[in-house]
Amino acid sequence: MSRAAIFAKIESATSSIKEKAAYPDYDLSIVHSLPKLKGEDLWDIFVHNFSYVNGKAMTSIEQLSAFLLETKQLHGYCDPALYDTIGSKLAAAGLTVETEYHRDRYDEYQFGVTRATGAIAESGSVIIDDDRTSHRLAALSPWVHVAVLERSEILRTIPDAIAVFGDSPNIIWCTGPSKTADVEGILIEGVHGPGEQIALLV
Repeated sequence: MSRAAIFAKIESATSSIKEKAAYPDYDLSIVHSLPKLKGEDLWDIFVHNFSYVNGKAMTSIEQLSAFLLETKQLHGYCDPALYDTIGSKLAAAGLTVETEYHRDRYDEYQFGVTRATGAIAESGSVIIDDDRTSHRLAALSPWVHVAVLERSEILRTIPDAIAVFGDSPNIIWCTGPSKTADVEGILIEGVHGPGEQIALLV
């Protein structure tokens, strides 16, 4: 069966679902975790928790370009909507930046710069979805993923993030780099996705 036929069957099977199921009721006092950092600044809380899962938070394009040059991640993709503000500055620093992602050349892209839908402070998670992310594979296949977000898009808790789910068919929460401990309980990063997860605040 072809890929198109498989997706056609899935679409026909789900097209009758007109409304989403209601979210289950739960006691918010039970599910809210206590922030590991005192204060009200959600970026500070996010950065603290993001660093615990080996994420890298950055606040300048100069910091990002220095990291990419130092780690020799020299060729990547940038969302066309972000090229003027971010991609052009990376190119000026000596990096090769493309604004069109080619699936057949996925292994050539060492970094991907895409929009994030938001972030969750209490878990140190970056949120990406198909509505805001220009190319999902560009966020998941390069060794370095740079999720670009604004301060107003940071949510305090996981229930806050669930409450503002949009209609995107794919919503992904990235809590640090890709990791697995399937083999003998040994934690390995960068197996099923990026080995470096960066959150860039603009």
